[in-house]
Amino acid sequence: MSHTSLAYFPCKEGMGAQLLPALLEALADTRAFEGNISIETYLDQDNPDRIILWEKWGTRENYEAYLAWRMETGMMEMIGPFLDGDPEFIHLGAQD
Repeated sequence: MSHTSLAYFPCKEGMGAQLLPALLEALADTRAFEGNISIETYLDQDNPDRIILWEKWGTRENYEAYLAWRMETGMMEMIGPFLDGDPEFIHLGAQD
């Protein structure tokens, strides 16, 4: 069964527009990572400093390996100055 996750990035005021291009550029590597089915990027229409990634993975293990790789490559340190708090990672289980 596939795994769905949300990655929520709460940006400092005015920083969402600055972080978004770096996230979009990184998506090529995300889409090429083993087990990635899809990834979509969203901005909160009421607050463009809230960036959300909607991700589908083959398995949760694929997602966990990807997240560990992103940590190892320094992506989180790179985006840290843009954020107003820690990113949140939510794992969803389909109920239908």
